[in-house]
Amino acid sequence: MVSVVHSVAAQSDLEHTLQALCAGLSREDSERVCQAVGFAQSIYGDQALGSGEGIWHHAQGMALILAAGLRLDADCRLAALLFAVPTCAEHGLEQLGNRFGGAAARLVDGIFRLHRMRPIQRGFVAHSSESGEQAPDEMRAQIEVLRKMFLAVVEDIRVVLLRLASRTQTLRHYANAPDDLRVQVARETLELYSPLANRLGVWELKWELEDLSFRFLHPDIYKRIARQLDEKRAEREQFIADAVLRLKRELAAVGIADAEVCGRPKHIYSIWNKMRKKDVEFSEVYDVRALRVIVEEVRDCYAALGIVHNLWTPIPREFDDYISNPKGNDYRSLHTAVSCPDGRALEVQIRTREMHRHAELGVAAHWRYKEGARASADGGYDEKIAWLRQLLVWKNEVSDSSDWVRRYKEAALDETIYVLTPQGRVLDLPRGSTPIDFAYRVHTDLGHRCRGAKVDGALVTLNTPLSTGQRVEIIAAKQGGPSRDWLNTALGFLLTHRARAKVRQWFSSQALEQSVADGRAIVARELQRLGETSLKLDELAARLGFAKSDELFVAVARADVTLRQIQTAVRGGEAQPGEEKPAAETPVKKRKGSGSGENGILIVGIDKLLTQLAGCCKPVPPDPIAGFVTRGKGVSIHRADCRNFAKLAATQPERVIETAWGAAGEGVFAVDIVVEAVDRQGLLRDVSEVLAREKINVIAVSTLSKRGSANMRFTGEVRNLAQLRQALKALREVKGVVGARRT
Repeated sequence: MVSVVHSVAAQSDLEHTLQALCAGLSREDSERVCQAVGFAQSIYGDQALGSGEGIWHHAQGMALILAAGLRLDADCRLAALLFAVPTCAEHGLEQLGNRFGGAAARLVDGIFRLHRMRPIQRGFVAHSSESGEQAPDEMRAQIEVLRKMFLAVVEDIRVVLLRLASRTQTLRHYANAPDDLRVQVARETLELYSPLANRLGVWELKWELEDLSFRFLHPDIYKRIARQLDEKRAEREQFIADAVLRLKRELAAVGIADAEVCGRPKHIYSIWNKMRKKDVEFSEVYDVRALRVIVEEVRDCYAALGIVHNLWTPIPREFDDYISNPKGNDYRSLHTAVSCPDGRALEVQIRTREMHRHAELGVAAHWRYKEGARASADGGYDEKIAWLRQLLVWKNEVSDSSDWVRRYKEAALDETIYVLTPQGRVLDLPRGSTPIDFAYRVHTDLGHRCRGAKVDGALVTLNTPLSTGQRVEIIAAKQGGPSRDWLNTALGFLLTHRARAKVRQWFSSQALEQSVADGRAIVARELQRLGETSLKLDELAARLGFAKSDELFVAVARADVTLRQIQTAVRGGEAQPGEEKPAAETPVKKRKGSGSGENGILIVGIDKLLTQLAGCCKPVPPDPIAGFVTRGKGVSIHRADCRNFAKLAATQPERVIETAWGAAGEGVFAVDIVVEAVDRQGLLRDVSEVLAREKINVIAVSTLSKRGSANMRFTGEVRNLAQLRQALKALREVKGVVGARRT
């Protein structure tokens, strides 16, 4: 008899469940749901999840959340009921596609893919580096990347909703069956899932996810606040209802009859957050009792505010006008707190419909304010979130699952991919990045030593584009450097600017080392020939005006210091007749362009890199410049508009390197000046006086007079373009001068 009663009760429960699962569906979809219930029960049996909850019980709870709470379509409910079929049945996805349609099967496959990521996520949340625990900022940044990855790895936003429903059901299970794992699950929920629900505007799940997680993490605080709320719950609800009716009546009396007035429920987790942020007690949280007023026009907002302040007494320092002074995320509304005659506080928010729509759906949807996110976060990502929120608002209007997918892809976060390291860390890279880009993103040295890669356990070529969700492992040599082929854009080894700069930097460093080695060999041979091998190299460098011997070696390799100058320095620095001056006195040494980094030119942020100013265009700061890696003579610096540089860059783009002028110093730069004039006696003297007056040291001059015209070319040393422009202006004012220009 007992068995019969139990069977009847079970049958009644099943009928009630089916009725709830099929609510709002057509007859055809209702039949599919009923078939899915029977199929799932036969597949799952008594199997349980890792949490200890039965698979069927979990599936049923998920489906009811989606049907009753979110009112999603039939395919979503089917996917919830059948979520574990791929792990419980052979060829499960194929069976689902044949029996329940491709749309439901694709949703189940999406859930399955997200579910496989869970151990990685949990390992990540507890991740610590070799040097110790992650810093809080780094941890928050990584969790933010993981949230973005969640939205990018799926092809249908409904998969994210299914995952949120699954997590909600898991927390409900832990509420009835305490388990040591629930603290870890609760922490993961507050870090990952409830912020996702908040950003997507899924309030029905957000509040429950937060309250249950808070209950598991801080049970004593949760119980205390819950007890304080429950003590006067009926009285509070009646108070809100009376306040709504009274305010509506007063608004209608002044002609604002179409205003919406409703109570705003305050949940335990949000109450605790406000108590913690403002450092106040429960009795001082004014928005435990709260109203929201939505009107048509901005002027109605202020009219409604006046009525609220007439009905109840404003509380000092609790009024904020975010309409006149919007928040940084453009959130607008009027916030005020008032005291009622019985002493109870009431918070009121007043805004227009457009403000409300923007707050709930727009780029400024104040998840940033709620989460305390930084203002410098990605604005493009905000726009994607706004798209997804709008799509969720349209869920009742979208009946075709293919339309869901199409609209979701329109809002897909496809500018970035999210890949995983073997340790479970998530890295974001531009779409199209390769394993080499990934290696340089992890560490520069790993990028240099990269020789191969495995993606999801399979070997791939180094120019294979990566995709979101893939797990990448780099195969590295013990030592070595990058290949020049990586800089060939046609081969597609590198996409990111950072990786390309690191490769160029490595080769530039090698060029500098080679120059040092070549110069050292030349100096050693010359000292051996002179029989002065005991002479200290640093002393020789000092005699020639260099701070270090390596700088001397570079200058010798570039032929900026000749063997005759070395011989003179070895003999004690006394120049013989007809010999060149020591390097310390030559113009080459004091020119800005002969150095690097600290001497005036920065090569992709690297100091002490051998550079030389190109003689074809003679750049002067602040001319836009670019570098070209030569063979054996370091980096040649050209003006960006130099014709020779353009030809070199077109034929050998991999040898182009980014350059910039460093801080201004006392150095000078060679520049060619052409003066065209009507020939006359004393012309050269007058032009030379102008150059001397402008403090331009002339190091070469060439003149040509023909048929009454004079063409004069001067090579002078200037400090910068401003000095050159002033000199050219003065030259044009000389009697007979037709034009003066820089070549």
